[in-house]
Amino acid sequence: MNKQNNKIISFLRSKAIRPLTFAELTQALGVAKEKLAAFSNALNELIVSGEIIKTRENRYALPAKFDLFTGRLSCHRDGYGFVSPEEGGDDIFIPARFLRENMHGDRVTVRIEGDRGSGKREGRIIRTLERGYSKIVGRFETSRNFGYVVPDEQRITHDIYIPLSAFGKAKSGQSVVVEITGYPTARGYAEGRIAEVLGWPDDPEVEVKTILAKFELPHVFSPGALEEARAIPQVPKTADMKGRADLREYVTVTIDGESARDFDDAVSVRKEGGMIRLWVSIADVSHYVKEGSLLDMEAYARGTSVYFPDRCIPMLPEELSNGICSLNPHVDRLAVTAEMLFDPAGEMVEARFYPSVIRSRARLTYTTVRDLLENGPGDNSGIYEVFGDDLFLMKVLALRLMEKRRKRGSIDFDLPEPEIILDLQGQTEAILRAERNIAHRVIEEFMLAANEAVASYIHDSNTPSLYRIHENPDPVKLRDFREFIFNFGYEFQMDGDRVEPGELQRILRQAEERPEEKMINEVLLRCMKQARYSMENLGHFGLASSCYTHFTSPIRRYPDLVVHRILKLILAGKLKESGRERLEKILPETAGHTSGRERIAMEAEREIVDLKKLQFMKDKIGEEYDGFISGVTAFGFFVELVEYFLEGLVHVSSLPRDFYHYAEKQHSLVGEHTGETFRIGEKIRVRVARVSLEKRQIDFIPVDDEISPEAGKPARRKPDLKTADAHRREGTAGGKGKSAKKGKKGKGFKNPTRGRLR
Repeated sequence: MNKQNNKIISFLRSKAIRPLTFAELTQALGVAKEKLAAFSNALNELIVSGEIIKTRENRYALPAKFDLFTGRLSCHRDGYGFVSPEEGGDDIFIPARFLRENMHGDRVTVRIEGDRGSGKREGRIIRTLERGYSKIVGRFETSRNFGYVVPDEQRITHDIYIPLSAFGKAKSGQSVVVEITGYPTARGYAEGRIAEVLGWPDDPEVEVKTILAKFELPHVFSPGALEEARAIPQVPKTADMKGRADLREYVTVTIDGESARDFDDAVSVRKEGGMIRLWVSIADVSHYVKEGSLLDMEAYARGTSVYFPDRCIPMLPEELSNGICSLNPHVDRLAVTAEMLFDPAGEMVEARFYPSVIRSRARLTYTTVRDLLENGPGDNSGIYEVFGDDLFLMKVLALRLMEKRRKRGSIDFDLPEPEIILDLQGQTEAILRAERNIAHRVIEEFMLAANEAVASYIHDSNTPSLYRIHENPDPVKLRDFREFIFNFGYEFQMDGDRVEPGELQRILRQAEERPEEKMINEVLLRCMKQARYSMENLGHFGLASSCYTHFTSPIRRYPDLVVHRILKLILAGKLKESGRERLEKILPETAGHTSGRERIAMEAEREIVDLKKLQFMKDKIGEEYDGFISGVTAFGFFVELVEYFLEGLVHVSSLPRDFYHYAEKQHSLVGEHTGETFRIGEKIRVRVARVSLEKRQIDFIPVDDEISPEAGKPARRKPDLKTADAHRREGTAGGKGKSAKKGKKGKGFKNPTRGRLR
């Protein structure tokens, strides 16, 4: 938004006590006669965007002054929806009867028309400002004289009517992309034409195509970008190394997952008395990807690499991501290094940053490093002999850093990711709980330290930059959380609407190893806002950090690339006043764009993992499993299986012994007559009733071994969790995990640490 638009909105917000005419606005803002046309254009732009309202009497005001709000519509598959106001505040409920002309994702103006109780507002859409979708991915079905597309996105509740002339080459049952030619009206269907046939939905390759199309993920590099990438030499030039610190003689290693192919970061340590010096060297992607180049524009459009179970959709072409920018072992690579010195308490006493040239001595994996640190040499005696001392020193430093973060209140959720094991045909063999061991923590702590050090250095230089921020939790949700955990004997202090992160970390530590541990982690996580990028340094609540950024993954995250460029400009003394002004102009848009791309990537990754889970369970109907209740809603509760890391729904209609009512603050369903309670965190045994790929849903029903004589109340069998936990510890899933994970047949996948908070 330009300065003129900001000025108009600021005036209407703070000084306008009634709707104003055009003449009154121009007079109040002192608009010169020769600038009236430009002012009128700015005003019309704000009207079109929905940021101001023009009344029938040709007067102007902010929508909120008329109880009107602008925001994105989010629909539920049952027909109703919510609008999240762009200016913040609680969502506005939209009944299904007011959604006949709108679809999920539309940007709309809403008028408040009632109160649903407890301060929850109900509204009606009065204007559609922008459509959320122009193309939709779904399943094509045919009738005698027409066809229709059932959207894959469950929140799009309108099927798309396809006239016979718009079928193209699509066949009934295929996955397609439909271009919308007419949006729904009060009396008519949404209409479209088949723009692309993706193929048959049970083909693993079509599954990927479907997700790429649904989330509009760029996955083919332009010829120009590829030409630029291929023109870059795969060996650093001698000239490129001039002026760089030469770290090639240092014992530097990379530590990543077994299937990783792009290596952003390498680490090195040295003991100095009671202190430890750490070098975190990050691939110098900015040396090869110049701002404004075709490669840069492609990277910006993608924003981030996207990770699917069987592939990566990279931010940069393979020539860079797996080639010259990847810190592969035994080859020279250009890097940007953060060199830090830590005292015995884990406090950073010194930091400096510089361009460097490094040579990694080894490509180590998390599994190998964990085995060395926990079990000694074993089968890795050669690696132990060369790197053992350094790895143990890394562990010492990581533990110091972890303890320091714990003391300052950093929140560490213990919520692992699923690991999908695929066979050679792309079918799911097993779903495991991804391991988070000491090797992961070593690298995590080192990257956190480097990110924080770089952020503080840039901030202290008073240079505009991108920060990774995490705002304070919603106070209403926090109070509900405090009330909920009080029933388990936990409590924490709030200072008005705020809470110190250390208070919440204390609760998580108290819950460790207790039955309600996962439940408390899950419920607290739902209180948290999602971390995002911002030019304004608002601090990072989850890390209890006053200054944080992303610096350590420029191969796969565009914000890191931006931070590298800014850091190098500062180090070279080349940032002039004009450069600062330019950064102030472009960084807000960069922050918003990359935050949005990150959310889209997370949704796409989550969706394909959920699809793999459904496919894995489709032949297990009738089988019984132990689990625990992982979430409760008014329509039922979700159960996470112990043996497999996946969830299914127990619908309230499958609980025939009573009428069950939702106790929102207690995260429970409570029987009206029996008092039987299904509460989050509770153990339960279930049977697989249905698996619906169309609804993206697994349905469970509870298994009752016997009925107690008390009011017919079911006595649930206590699950045998020991066996399943043993499988998890041993890296197996019902006996399949080891061979699937390590054998020639299988392929493993774990999401990289992305997370809502960090």
